[in-house]
Amino acid sequence: MNLIARRAPLAAALAACLLAACQSAGPQSNDDAPARTEVAPTPAEAARQTAEARRQDYKAKALREESESLDRVEVTGARARRSKVEVPQANLSAPAPAMAYAPPPAPPSPPYYSQPANTEKYAERDDNPVQRASEQPVSTFSIDVDTGSYTNVRRMIGDGMRPPADAVRAEEFLNYFDYGHPAAASREVPFRVSTELAPAPWNAKRQLLMVGIKGYEVPKTTLPPANLVFLIDTSGSMNAPDKLPLLKRAFSMLAREMRPQDRISIVVYAGSAGLVLPPTPGDRQGEILAALEQLQAGGSTNGGEGIRLAYAMARQAYVDNGVNRVILATDGDFNVGTVDNNALETLVGDQRKSGIALTTLGFGRGNYNDALAEQLADVGDGNHAYIDSAQEARRVLVEEMGSTLLTIARDVKIQIEFNPARVAEYRLIGYENRVLAREDFANDKVDAGDIGAGHEVTALYEITPVGSGVERLPALRYGAQDATRTDAAARGPELAHLRLRYKRPGEDDSRLIETPIRASQLQAKASPSLRFAASVAGFADLLRGGSRFDGWGWDQVLATARGARGDDRSGQRGGFVQLVEAARPMIEPDTDAVVSE
Repeated sequence: MNLIARRAPLAAALAACLLAACQSAGPQSNDDAPARTEVAPTPAEAARQTAEARRQDYKAKALREESESLDRVEVTGARARRSKVEVPQANLSAPAPAMAYAPPPAPPSPPYYSQPANTEKYAERDDNPVQRASEQPVSTFSIDVDTGSYTNVRRMIGDGMRPPADAVRAEEFLNYFDYGHPAAASREVPFRVSTELAPAPWNAKRQLLMVGIKGYEVPKTTLPPANLVFLIDTSGSMNAPDKLPLLKRAFSMLAREMRPQDRISIVVYAGSAGLVLPPTPGDRQGEILAALEQLQAGGSTNGGEGIRLAYAMARQAYVDNGVNRVILATDGDFNVGTVDNNALETLVGDQRKSGIALTTLGFGRGNYNDALAEQLADVGDGNHAYIDSAQEARRVLVEEMGSTLLTIARDVKIQIEFNPARVAEYRLIGYENRVLAREDFANDKVDAGDIGAGHEVTALYEITPVGSGVERLPALRYGAQDATRTDAAARGPELAHLRLRYKRPGEDDSRLIETPIRASQLQAKASPSLRFAASVAGFADLLRGGSRFDGWGWDQVLATARGARGDDRSGQRGGFVQLVEAARPMIEPDTDAVVSE
């Protein structure tokens, strides 16, 4: 008998014994069961579990409210149709473990970022035309505090790319800089209006009028409680160093400025929207920063769904008499869900009625949708900035936090009536998409721009005086005789009359400020601030083709900017000079590069 044959009976006997033991062993009572040792979760695990439970509770509550009251915008052709629908719970309530508090995966080495084809979008616009004062004496426009055009163009020039003309908005170039406008003396009137009149640097026979507004300052420590929702694009198009990584760094800077009375929520959107962080006190910075750090890019871009969820969270944590704001950070490449610009504007316009403002921050290159980012901020009673560096993020979100977040006046409109006896022609520089009809000035139902604490707003008018001989428009055969008289008695002391309307936050009726602009205000030489503003406007004109400033060229713009740098503690004016020097060879290829003094 071999070894295997001898072991077979033994193996069978052992199997039978084991089977019998299993069958005879019944369930033991708790008293007979051996003691089990429960392993308590670590503090970090307990914190993650608590945070996840809070996240799900807040999200479920927000979705219930949304399903009761939210209007969806449906796009049909070129028109937007609104219909009442229930928000699909499945799309928004699915847990997002990769975005919550799971440890982030190890980064690839070396990182790879795809470079999309250039599909950047800019709204087409024509420069404001020259107006004859005898035919159109009144100019009306809404203020604009956006600065995104300047930093976006700065990014292009830094990349060695000539900016498209429609990327250049002169008013956003102007409003990027501080001109030292005097601030309001008290909070009774939220800002002070100032004017300066001097010969135009490009033609001494013309005049340049600067209108400045400066809001009252509010120290960061005395800002009212803030309810902020970070609405972050985490789609695949954000997978580039100047997109999601820079975005996370920017929001981390703002998070570190928050106080215990402030609240931060984080909503992300890619193929669908998700809640990463429910409203969290500002002093729990570890949770906030960890939630930001774990964000990753991937998927398509459903911006409309993200906007809905972000506003739902903002309403849930709404602070009476506080700062309630959604901050949308994106490259604007919305490609699923609600993608029509008009439909998205309607969505944001409907949401602003709840008293929640919208700030848009643009990031990245190649597919940046400037037209959408700027317009959403306009209709959302907010502001728009483009973040091209960590330094710019600090300027917008830390150094100018009060003006970015706290609105001190709403629907601010400016109207200037020019005296045809003194002004033959005038032209508003910039603000092309902010021009209003004359009758809209006193119509409180017409929306206009808002101004934040400490914000400056600057506007320039080029004026051609009566009798100067440099009129651009051909003379009228049957022109009004009173408009061409040159005797001082007929012309009167006023060059123009300025009116400004604004609403206090929470009020529906506007207030009026009026001030005359006298011909005697004309200075022999412009101040450094006005000269620098002129050089900024001249640079914008050169980038758009250089046809509006009587042949004022690169040499003159640079000389004027260099001579008006002044103290320049921030270095912004010096940086502007360097930017003009870098841009010149792109516009004039035969020009040798120059080095700033």
